[in-house]
Amino acid sequence: METLILFGTFTVLLLIGTPVAFCLGASALATVLYMGLPPMIVFQQLNSGVSVFALMAIPFFIFAGEIMVRGDIARRLVALAAAAVGQMRGGLGQVNIAASVLFGGISGSAAADATAIGGLMIPQMAQRGYSVNYAVNVTVTSSIIALMLPPSHNMIIYSIAAGGRLSIADLFTAGILPGLLLAASLMVAAWMIAKRAGYPTEKFPGWAALGALFINAVPGLLLIGIIFGGVRSGIFTASESSCIAAVYALLVTFIAYRTMNWSGFVEATKAAVRTTAMVLLVIGSAASFGWLLAFLRIPAELVEMMKTVSDNPIVILLLINLVLLMLGTFMDMSPLIVITTPIFLPVATAFGVDPVHFGVILILNLGIGLCTPPVGTVLFVGCAVGRISVWEAIRTIWPFYGAAVFTLLLVTYIPALSLWLPSLFH
Repeated sequence: METLILFGTFTVLLLIGTPVAFCLGASALATVLYMGLPPMIVFQQLNSGVSVFALMAIPFFIFAGEIMVRGDIARRLVALAAAAVGQMRGGLGQVNIAASVLFGGISGSAAADATAIGGLMIPQMAQRGYSVNYAVNVTVTSSIIALMLPPSHNMIIYSIAAGGRLSIADLFTAGILPGLLLAASLMVAAWMIAKRAGYPTEKFPGWAALGALFINAVPGLLLIGIIFGGVRSGIFTASESSCIAAVYALLVTFIAYRTMNWSGFVEATKAAVRTTAMVLLVIGSAASFGWLLAFLRIPAELVEMMKTVSDNPIVILLLINLVLLMLGTFMDMSPLIVITTPIFLPVATAFGVDPVHFGVILILNLGIGLCTPPVGTVLFVGCAVGRISVWEAIRTIWPFYGAAVFTLLLVTYIPALSLWLPSLFH
């Protein structure tokens, strides 16, 4: 009955449009009251959920990303990507994906990527004769590459949801190859569609121009090296890295590029505060929800139930992926990470899956959910930028979904894609 109340209250509140953070907190409170436990437990768990030092990295990484979005970094990265890959079939589609890889290593946010790169690329692609649907689809699906690359704050959330025992440096490193593999898969899909539709290529500007564009983009690109190199080498922690990233982003945009002004700084600060407040409220509420999951032994019972279905890890991982893909269509990513990690991580580890490997699977899977209706945040952003309806985009996005799911299957069943690179640093 306790489990029914916990999940039933959450589902009903979610269906009537209650914000996810309140769904989590209210369902936890209703369950605690039914069990006769002190209601203060819910608030204690909420407080402990956000009183984790590693979470300090999230607001500063978000702030650094917002500064970069408003500091003209995206335009320079798009110009570099255009010179490097524009000559491929469907040139601007390939540029869009390559720019997402570069910008994702700076922002760590799919929504920021879709806004910044989409705002630049979608109008250009439309002017050059590309279908707006194609432009939006490329933008939306390539933006989730940012979730796999440092400084993905979703990796930090997963580390906290997993009990804080996992190395954030290992998670950052583990996502790099899958992120690049996702980019390659999307490039193949974009090439196939572009070839069939006869979309144009761009002229290669020459090695000298490519070098000049690279030098122009170096101050922004150095942020990738500072974040990843510093955390991976142990020079500073993820929290310290986030502070350095924010300061460096300010220096680059105010001094090196001189593209940031006071009003842009204020807007970036406001946006970072709003995003941080939403993320931390969800994390705190989900901590109460997660404590009840553990108290009611739901993960342990799920492991036993899964064992009755199959003892084959291939089947179990397929079932977990299907459930996560379904959940990702109805909920946003951050709350799903906090909710599903305590449930599915014990199941995965019971079948021999490395926690770091599972984290990469989880992030990629839920990232695909950001591109699917009815609650695909990044899909809505891309459609808003492209000024088309969600259903117009959905009609033609399937090849890109296929490429993303194909990558997910490779990452799921080839652990070395996630674990090989971190192993080099041990």
